[in-house]
Amino acid sequence: MEELGLIGIIAFVFYTSLSYAAPLIFTGLGAVFSERSGVVNIGLEGIMQVGAFIGIISNLLLAEMFRGLTPWIAILIAMVIGSLFSLFLAISSVTFRADQIISGTALNMLAAGATVFLVKKIYDGKGQTPYIQETITRFDIPVLENIPVLGPLFFQNVYITSYLAVLAAIVGWFILFKTPFGLRLRSVGEHPTAADTMGIKVNRMRYIGVMISGALGGIGGAIFSQTITLDYSAATISGQGFMAIAAMIFGKWNPLGMMGAAIFFGFAQSLSVVGTNIPFIQDIPTVYLYILPYVLTILAIAGFIGRSVAPKALNTPYIKGQR
Repeated sequence: MEELGLIGIIAFVFYTSLSYAAPLIFTGLGAVFSERSGVVNIGLEGIMQVGAFIGIISNLLLAEMFRGLTPWIAILIAMVIGSLFSLFLAISSVTFRADQIISGTALNMLAAGATVFLVKKIYDGKGQTPYIQETITRFDIPVLENIPVLGPLFFQNVYITSYLAVLAAIVGWFILFKTPFGLRLRSVGEHPTAADTMGIKVNRMRYIGVMISGALGGIGGAIFSQTITLDYSAATISGQGFMAIAAMIFGKWNPLGMMGAAIFFGFAQSLSVVGTNIPFIQDIPTVYLYILPYVLTILAIAGFIGRSVAPKALNTPYIKGQR
């Protein structure tokens, strides 16, 4: 019984950590694509807010029409809106060559204010939306769930979005490092002048990188709101976008390294939920478990930003004819 109890605790910690990590993996992957093209996307926090807001609003409006498909349609809508919202960053940073950090910060401020304003407008002054009824539910994977030990750990009571996030990171790595598109994207982030000489449209590739990051950030926000909070308010997204950026830095701008860091941050976030069930940490005050992810984010950036090598042309507007 003790062994079963231990396996149950480990499984609970694992799938809770992975459910918190999934939005970070999608958003962190978006950060990788954007920064590999040479554009810093600090605005991913705001893009996640927009994705979370659109995901919940779409879910509430379409639930009666689409029933069980509603969360997935909401994610697709959030993906499109997130990509379009990221155009604010692309236009200001790539076309008008504004400072990318300031542009991203403005994006965060716009998203935070606009989403809360719209919630109050739509729901008669209330600060949050109603809870959604059509949610992304957990399920057991047939056949695999019956594998001794491994079944309860990895294939029971899981969100499909968790495994889709892992798959997305693997596909993202393949695209970046094994395809001509990935080579072109990385080239404009490393040496845009050389890329331009070879006929690659630098600004176009940077637009594509930013819009991919917006789409993935929108997906991350919609998944978070439809699996973790089940509604939207000003506090729904509270630093997850910055955690995703930290995971990208921690993972050295590599999708697989980013995924590992995101799972680590997901575990840190989940401790506030699962901590009361873990004998070693159940006596730790909950407030410390709540602040742990943010402390780890700061430590990760402080400890690894000097060791990680960012794309050489990152945060540098490209002006044709200049080196």
